[in-house]
Amino acid sequence: MRLRNLIAAVVVGLSAVASATETYKFDPSGSSIGFAVHQFLGTTHGKFAKFSGKIEIDRERPENSSVTAQIDVRSIDTRIKKRDDHLRSAEFFNVEKFPQMTFKSHSVRQTGLQSGDIVGDLTMHGVTRPITLHVRLQTPISDTSRTRWSVTTEPIMRRDYNLMFSSAAESVSGISQSVAINIEIEAKRAE
Repeated sequence: MRLRNLIAAVVVGLSAVASATETYKFDPSGSSIGFAVHQFLGTTHGKFAKFSGKIEIDRERPENSSVTAQIDVRSIDTRIKKRDDHLRSAEFFNVEKFPQMTFKSHSVRQTGLQSGDIVGDLTMHGVTRPITLHVRLQTPISDTSRTRWSVTTEPIMRRDYNLMFSSAAESVSGISQSVAINIEIEAKRAE
């Protein structure tokens, strides 16, 4: 009888631990994943229209939280179709071979009441490199139905992901190696 009570207590305890994590799924209608690249005559702004992701939040132990995201590279939109088609081509993103970018977190560290750093791997164009996302919660901590985050990071260097045009195009275009990332994520609690 004691063994059965002990097993029941362990099962209840594990259920309580498992329920401590809340799952949120990205809501594309209230989110954006964008970028900006400087050129000779100005700055080109763009975004990816199709993406998905999941946030696992452990409010008691934030370091146990995690984030995963997938971006459909074909959905790139710089508001100029000819440029977008060129960026999708084998000369740059090569979307036939590398259709997705992915992010998977390794660690989460709370840096303030509503801020933190998420360290993980960004995979793009067949290259995986570590990246740190600096996140700030924009919704009240008490809101458990939706969550909204602003995300910043150090600029990404195109050459680190082998995202280079031909030598002639690189020298003539004046396109910066540095790409600024602009992310706003709204997520709904999963049922």
